[in-house]
Amino acid sequence: MKAVVLTAGEGTRLRPLTRTRPKPMLPIANQPLLEHVLEAAKEAGINEFVFVVGYKRERIQSHFGDGDDWDVDIEYAVQETQLGTGHALLQAESRIDGNFLALNGDRIIEPSAISTVIDERRETERPVMAVTRHQYPENYGVVELDGRSVRTIEEKPPAHAVRTNYINAGVYGLGESIFEQLCETETEGELAITTVLQDHRESLRAVPFDGLWLDVSYHWDILSVNSRALDRFDAPESEMATIHDSATVVEGAAIGSDVRIRPNATVLPGTSLGDNVEVGSNAVVSNAVVLSDATVDDGAVVRDCVVGENASIGPNTTVEGGETDVVIDGAVHEDVRLGGVVGDNAVLGGGVTLSPGTVLGNYAQVESGCNVSGWIENDAVVRRG
Repeated sequence: MKAVVLTAGEGTRLRPLTRTRPKPMLPIANQPLLEHVLEAAKEAGINEFVFVVGYKRERIQSHFGDGDDWDVDIEYAVQETQLGTGHALLQAESRIDGNFLALNGDRIIEPSAISTVIDERRETERPVMAVTRHQYPENYGVVELDGRSVRTIEEKPPAHAVRTNYINAGVYGLGESIFEQLCETETEGELAITTVLQDHRESLRAVPFDGLWLDVSYHWDILSVNSRALDRFDAPESEMATIHDSATVVEGAAIGSDVRIRPNATVLPGTSLGDNVEVGSNAVVSNAVVLSDATVDDGAVVRDCVVGENASIGPNTTVEGGETDVVIDGAVHEDVRLGGVVGDNAVLGGGVTLSPGTVLGNYAQVESGCNVSGWIENDAVVRRG
């Protein structure tokens, strides 16, 4: 059975990080999010994949190629314009023959859940979807069940209207008939897979599971999912990392190739350091995702932070960390743990302080001694006074 993996989206809520890479290529435990998805599906018995790519697709295709590095076969279908998950699935029609698995490329899921969906589809020949419980179901597709049958699927309903905590886990066991149904479905705007499944829900079966399901929708999710992944999976072993004898690196941190950790530096739990990262003397990095080629200078303290590729954190600069309220698309998210986001190629001078929740754009520059808060645009220059 083939798997169609939907990887065409941008992830606008994760800007500026998704200005230069598609969301599925964001690193979790020093591996692209999509790599975790592939490995889970492979463990569940899948060895043929169709990646539906679109936004910044060259980043995905150059990394995964034909799949040889994972001992699987990967082919690609292109969604030129992002018009929804159903439209994305349609792009793979010519590469599918018989039953297949469809899943999102930006969610880490238990391999056993994928296996169960596959088995259920083979046994029943009915459309199947995985569902799981979530603390905040209103942020996802809420699924009401009648036993194992799906009664309704509603995308992001108002919290007061939610009567169940089951959500769509984004894993489907389908047959070729789904393509005809997608073509026959009329909709305004984007076409979602769930629109068709809702229209044919009398035959739709649910596979509930309570295992691992990790979603990256917001900046703070990168940190929490990275931390969960480090607890759950073995991080790739570092090659030629240089760690000074007086430095402290906790067990379980992900350390990339050619990382340099200087005297008396401290790397604490929940941290991933990408390839060619440097952590200066007496610096502290805690619960952070630091992308490749970034520098954390001497005496800097970086907590609860995503540091972009080739970014520079100046000496004695502080990203305070902790919980804060963050506004995304007009919605207030209360008490999220986000010290800040430093965009790709951004430069922070010495003695800078980033207040919790600060998002600094790509190529932004902050002069020494500044206190920064809020959202700073790409290419902006922040000066004292």
